[in-house]
Amino acid sequence: MSQSHQQPALSKCPGCAEPPAAGDLFCGVCGYDLSAVPPRPDDRPTMAITVPPAAPAAEAAGAAHAVRWPAAEETDSSDVPAPVVRPADVPGTDSGGRPLTGPDAVSGPDTPDAASPHEPVRTGGPESAAAQVRHDHRADPGGAEAAGDFTLAAPDPRAPEHTAALAAAPAPGAKVCVACRSGRVDPDGYCENCGHAQPRERDHMEQELDAVAAVSDRGLRHHRNEDSFAVSSTALPDGSAAVVAIVCDGVSSASRPDEASAAAASAANEALLESLPRGTHPQTAMHEAIVAASEAVNALAQEPAGAREHDAHRHQNAPACTLVGAIMAGGLLIVGWVGDSRVYWVPEDRTRPTARLTEDDSWAAQMVAAGLMNEAEAYADERAHAITGWLGADAYELEPHTAAFKPDRPGLVVVCTDGLWNYAESAEEMAAAVPADAQEQPLRAARTLVGHALDGGGHDNVTVALLPFAVRPQGAGSACDTV
Repeated sequence: MSQSHQQPALSKCPGCAEPPAAGDLFCGVCGYDLSAVPPRPDDRPTMAITVPPAAPAAEAAGAAHAVRWPAAEETDSSDVPAPVVRPADVPGTDSGGRPLTGPDAVSGPDTPDAASPHEPVRTGGPESAAAQVRHDHRADPGGAEAAGDFTLAAPDPRAPEHTAALAAAPAPGAKVCVACRSGRVDPDGYCENCGHAQPRERDHMEQELDAVAAVSDRGLRHHRNEDSFAVSSTALPDGSAAVVAIVCDGVSSASRPDEASAAAASAANEALLESLPRGTHPQTAMHEAIVAASEAVNALAQEPAGAREHDAHRHQNAPACTLVGAIMAGGLLIVGWVGDSRVYWVPEDRTRPTARLTEDDSWAAQMVAAGLMNEAEAYADERAHAITGWLGADAYELEPHTAAFKPDRPGLVVVCTDGLWNYAESAEEMAAAVPADAQEQPLRAARTLVGHALDGGGHDNVTVALLPFAVRPQGAGSACDTV
């Protein structure tokens, strides 16, 4: 049977600070076990925080007065021998600022064989230990000890070994971590030094040619960028230039939408760069390019039967994406699309009419075309953005749309995904979002439009390509007068 130790009188309960009655074993307010309160030791050594280092003579005199911790009780309230904590068991300094060593220590800190099993073996003296930490302030002549600061267990960037690590140049072509600026990035996209995950290449992409610029961004809500684009230029048989912009939007509900959009954009661009120099009419070339893009996306679905058996929760429907493209060639503007990405025309003279040059392959567009709803009602419905046309092996039937225009005045062609036009849906809203100097600085204007979508919420991936269209005014008799 355990015996309770006689406790000193308490002025207040440790649990609720209420004064207990004389002889109480439990607090009458909160029920705190007053018998569990340990007796107050006769002396209570403290640890000084801002004590300057002692002179060698003072250290010799202080050695004769090493800190002696109060003796522990033989047993606790359960008759279990109380643990004896000695200075050598806990790293630290005494009230004089010296390491906790002395006659009470079981073993000295430099005696590995007798060290406590819970204490790491020390491999050097105080000088070597100081080299492994840094102080959280700028170096000064007085040093950290004179300032009284705590030492932090972090690498000192001024230490020789850290400087050597920074100076070691990574192998040619190797990526350097954006966080620590010194570690190499492994194939999985993580720094080998600090473990920081690196931004993926497709999170934000930009490209600018002489007559076209494009920007694509992951947005603020999606975990990856499923959009893709391709911009290029080539020469027609007569030596004039042809400029191409292709923008693709991966269908998020399908598997591998990022791969689908990348494959479609690349295939369509390659097809146009092959057919346009041969003299193929741009509208025919656009149709053939959409077909080539569709075949590239379909090929992604042709995998071995067990290729994805390891991931039972992955979507099993075929990769899919939408596509929209524009060609400027021979004074013509050719557009082609499948899905709900769009092309807008914004004249350089903002007093002239703007226009949307594509019609969405979507549920809302079908309702409006069939006369079942007006545009406001259709786009207010939750099914509005359900697409009815896409590129992919599970598409019902491929129906590429193409159209040719001959603008009679300079303007800007805006090719974009719904990640942008959701925040500037009408042609007038899109024209208002386009900077006034977009003709001269298309890349900066494309960045501004992406920023417009991000400022609006960035709920989707955002991709836009801008093609400045420069022509001489041809008068009222020109084709496509409203464009």
